[in-house]
Amino acid sequence: MAQESLQTTAASPPQHILLVTGMLGAGKTTALRELEDLGWESIDNFPIRLLDRLVGTDHANHSLAIGFDCRTRGFVPAEIIERVKDWVDNDNLSITTLFLDCAGGELERRFNETRRRHFLAGDLPAASGISAERELLAPLRRWADVLIDTSDFSTNDLKQTIRDQFQQTAPQQMTVTVSSFGFARGKPPTADLVFDMRYLDNPHWEAGLREQTGLDTGVGEFIERSAVFASSFDKIRSLLLELLPHYAEQGKAYVNIAFGCTGGRHRSVYTAEKMAQELRQGGFSPTVLHRNLQSRAEDLVEGSQQP
Repeated sequence: MAQESLQTTAASPPQHILLVTGMLGAGKTTALRELEDLGWESIDNFPIRLLDRLVGTDHANHSLAIGFDCRTRGFVPAEIIERVKDWVDNDNLSITTLFLDCAGGELERRFNETRRRHFLAGDLPAASGISAERELLAPLRRWADVLIDTSDFSTNDLKQTIRDQFQQTAPQQMTVTVSSFGFARGKPPTADLVFDMRYLDNPHWEAGLREQTGLDTGVGEFIERSAVFASSFDKIRSLLLELLPHYAEQGKAYVNIAFGCTGGRHRSVYTAEKMAQELRQGGFSPTVLHRNLQSRAEDLVEGSQQP
C-alpha cells in the first residue's frame, strides 16, 4: 500500500517534500509558518508511521513541508533516515531535509525566558534535556541537506533566511547567497567561502562616514580609493565565477559566500553588494544578506585604531 501511494504519472512534475526538524527551541514552528506563507503546505508533528500515506498522494501538486522533532510519535532518527532513503530513489519526489540548530547556551536562555520545560529534561535542568536531545538528533543533523544555525538569529532573521532558501518551491538552479558580517560579532557558521576585507582602510575612522554604511555612496567611494581594492576585488570575482559552476556540477544546492570586516557595516557590506552585481552579470541570481548592518557603530567593536 505504501509503495502504491508513491506512484504518480510519469508526466507529473515531482512533488517537493521539505522535512523540517532540529533542536527544540531552534525555530521549527517559525520556519513552518513562514513556509506556509510562501505557499508550502505545512504539517507539524505528523506521526512518523503514517508518512508514507501522506507523501505522494493527493498532495502531488503541492510543495509539502513536514515538521517533526523528538516529541513526534515514532521519532527514531535512524528509521526516519532509512525511510527518506527509500523516497529519494523515487523520481516523482524531490526530497530536502532542513535541520535547525542552535547553541546550547542560547537554547537554555530561550527555555528560561519562555518558562517552558524541555521535553527530555523531566525534573532536571533544561541543559540536561538539551544535551540528551543533541545526542539523539546527531544522525539527522549529519544527514540534513540544509543546516541553519539560529543561535544569533532573531525571529525576523530566521523568516528572512527561510524566504531566501525556499521561496521557490522548485528551484532549477543552485541558490547563491552573498552575505556580509562582522568578525567582532562572530563568523557565520554556514558560510562556504569567507573573504576577510579587513585589509582595506576602515571607513569607521573617517570623519562623516562612521554612522553611514556600505550602502551609502560616500562609503563606497572611500573604499574604492584604496589602492588594493580594484585588483583584489577582480581576483575574488574571477575565483567565484570559476568555482560556482563546479559547485553546481557537484550537485550543491546552496552556496553561501560571506564577506567580513570588523563590525560588518562598511567594507563587507559594500563588497558584498558589488560582488552580487558582478555575479548577476555572470549569470547567477544571488540573494544578498547583511547580518550586522543594523548594529551600532562602536569603538569597542572596531578597536581603538585602524584597521
